[in-house]
Amino acid sequence: MKYRRFGRTEWMVGEIGYGMWGMAGWSGSSDDESLESLQRAVDRGCNFFDTAWGYGEGHSEGLLGRIVRANPGKRLYTATKIPPKNRQWPSRREFTLDDCFPPDYIEEYTHRSLENAGFDSFDLMQFHTWEDRWMDDDRLIKKMDELRRQGLFHSIGISINRWEPWNGVRAVRSGLIDSVQVIYNIFDQNPEDELFPACQEKDVAVIARVPFDEGTLTGMLTKDSRWPAEDWRSTYFVPENLIPSVERADRLKPLVPEEMTMPEMALRFILNNPTVSTIIPGMRKVHHVDANLAASDAGPLPGDLHAQLREHRWNRQPTEWSQ
Repeated sequence: MKYRRFGRTEWMVGEIGYGMWGMAGWSGSSDDESLESLQRAVDRGCNFFDTAWGYGEGHSEGLLGRIVRANPGKRLYTATKIPPKNRQWPSRREFTLDDCFPPDYIEEYTHRSLENAGFDSFDLMQFHTWEDRWMDDDRLIKKMDELRRQGLFHSIGISINRWEPWNGVRAVRSGLIDSVQVIYNIFDQNPEDELFPACQEKDVAVIARVPFDEGTLTGMLTKDSRWPAEDWRSTYFVPENLIPSVERADRLKPLVPEEMTMPEMALRFILNNPTVSTIIPGMRKVHHVDANLAASDAGPLPGDLHAQLREHRWNRQPTEWSQ
């Protein structure tokens, strides 16, 4: 595992972190398997773990607490997210701070997450949805500064709505946040336009999420893929999304080098960008951990392959199903 600086926090975090959504919100998860996979990641040098209250209403946070306590001698960086009060993902322009993150609510859910994990503090507390115009309401930053001074968390971040990297640039340029979490992958390259330059300017860390485009960039999905009704993917991969996603992924398959897998190619594409501090693929099984963490050892892609993949940028707009 190679490590990168996490913005102005000066933390050194693994290039491949651990996204913990699938341990609570996707079908086929089991706690025993999740804990085994988490421990394997720790043993292989992974030290950044991203969860949220919204992942099983604190269930994933509880798993993170268990793995941290099982490794008392290791420095593991912990990140979670406060859910929006109205439980609407993603945010919409008309939502106010009081709809999503009123100050008393922020404090309440900070304590709930700490209780779920059994922690005295998190390293990073993030807002699970975001609107840049909330920066106009100084109650938000005042409350976060108050809680940070109490030692309940050490850094502040935002998680940017799907396909809206522009809707975070103002927060970055304000100098008041320490990290942004944004979708960035072979298809979704638009954070490079405005967001990444702002992060470089302000020394704000970048957490790249959804590196496999919710599964299409693994090359394993087909136009006939289906999920149980309770699985989030059943509402995301509606036909108007699944079909073009699979078609675009299929066009990438001839570019995968013989000695490489498609997921490895997807991760190493992201590693070519030095603005990215860490990538957080979901890893519910040990073999996922082994494969994904090996991408850091292999390093960024050769320049010619990276240039070819850049031609597959897909500019998408949020819709009713994109969440």
